[in-house]
Amino acid sequence: MHNGGEGVDAMLRTLSFGFQVSLFRLSWTRTVTTELGLTLDGICFNVRTKAGGWTQAENRLGHREGASLQVGAQRVMSFHSDRVLQHVPSFSNILLISSLLRVALIVYSEWHDAHSIVKYTDVDYRVFSDAARFVLEPSPENRAEGPLAAYFHVGSPYTRATYRYTPLLAVLLAPNEWLHPSFGKFVFAAVDILAGVIMYNLLVSIILPDVNARHMASATSAEKHPSSAPSAAEKGNTMRRRAAFLVSLHLLSPLVFTISTRGSSESVLSLFVLATLYYALKGNWDLCAVFLGLSTHWKIYPFIYGVACLGVIGRQHGLGGGRAGYLRSIVNGHTVRFALISGLTFVGLGATMYAIWGQPFLDESYLYHLHRLDHRHNFSPYFYLVYLTYPSGPGEHLPEATGWKRLLRSPLTSFVPQMALALGTGLLFGRNMQHLVFTWTVQTFVFVVFNKVCTSQYFLWYTLFLPLLLPQLSIPWRRALAYGAVWIGTQALWLSEAYKLEFLGQNVFFGLWVRGLIYVVGNCWVLAGIMEGYVG
Repeated sequence: MHNGGEGVDAMLRTLSFGFQVSLFRLSWTRTVTTELGLTLDGICFNVRTKAGGWTQAENRLGHREGASLQVGAQRVMSFHSDRVLQHVPSFSNILLISSLLRVALIVYSEWHDAHSIVKYTDVDYRVFSDAARFVLEPSPENRAEGPLAAYFHVGSPYTRATYRYTPLLAVLLAPNEWLHPSFGKFVFAAVDILAGVIMYNLLVSIILPDVNARHMASATSAEKHPSSAPSAAEKGNTMRRRAAFLVSLHLLSPLVFTISTRGSSESVLSLFVLATLYYALKGNWDLCAVFLGLSTHWKIYPFIYGVACLGVIGRQHGLGGGRAGYLRSIVNGHTVRFALISGLTFVGLGATMYAIWGQPFLDESYLYHLHRLDHRHNFSPYFYLVYLTYPSGPGEHLPEATGWKRLLRSPLTSFVPQMALALGTGLLFGRNMQHLVFTWTVQTFVFVVFNKVCTSQYFLWYTLFLPLLLPQLSIPWRRALAYGAVWIGTQALWLSEAYKLEFLGQNVFFGLWVRGLIYVVGNCWVLAGIMEGYVG
């Protein structure tokens, strides 16, 4: 198994020099020359013997020669990566840069929307703002329908067509009406920054110390006479710089800052999910359960993380071996407590919303997504199968589905494989707290790829974990570039065809479906590579 200690070091070197790999030649005993190629973690050795032949080997922990070579190479890499880290801004400066960038984009959006037909602001933000206005302005045609509605004198956010979210979002954006229309954008941007703070704390307090401890343990076992180690202050400074760099990959990602400054609420969900992960890795399962219930109330998909959490709790408190021990690890006081707290949080929030806003809350926030059939084009190849069963003209009614059309329309067609993969990976990998970040990443990735509806905003659900996962990956730089190229390339391929449909009016639905299949296959290959390169 590869060691995870040099993952960020090598990645820093790769990124800083334009994804170019430097080769270091070292003299080895018995006249063997070794060239060291950097990877995201660990070192691939191209060994040239006297005869001039080439063999390739990977350093493996537990093999003393390989581990010794790893230590020597690690010194070289640490020297260069530490020099790179010296140029990484402090975390406070990264927060400042990220905040100013978001403020500038929000201010720019006001000017852009006033002078351009194509708006910078997301159409969903208009929906949120309208829903907030309806909540603040009740009327006979716009009123909450819950049994306790009379005590609150509020309108219904569901008076706004296409509002499919918790009423809490509309309440959160109420100041849009009486303070400023862009208030919500500033809230989403601020939440982005808070998410970055949680990421940084996770890296500095849990993830990087754990990776470094495992690396130092392997390095010590490989050397008979360990060299002088850096001081605690130097280690702490390097770790903070490394964490700042990793968090900057998230905060300064165009995918992240454009989504929040355009007015999407995904950043709020990201904050709740990160808070759930934070308390899970801290071992505070009660607060973890509370935030899991809150996250699931906000958007239903985070419930999949509960499977991995229960697996970790069960392993920590399971007693005995065999079938009886396994059953006790699944059902015991600790797992039941976690399930009850998360379930009661979710049900309690839902019951409160129902008491005020009534059946429309259940219909629009939850039930709509269970029977939703979206024939509009999106990355998911399922859209085309549904599209084929829809009426051809706007005045026609949806025909009665029979046979294969009923199968295509059935939510189970997409739901069963999606849940089998998302929950199955949680059960398979979610038995160790050390692997929780990896498990959640895989679960979210397969959930998004196999979802019946998939848009670019959904990518944020799993890219959220990448800064936390990178220190635990060991992927050769060429392979990493290939993964990035495939991930971006499959999207670009689909978008180029979608452009023909949206802006040129060409009938390219079949071509979009084919490209959707390519997107799924390409993303599965990328995920397989990430799983193969995981060394945590």
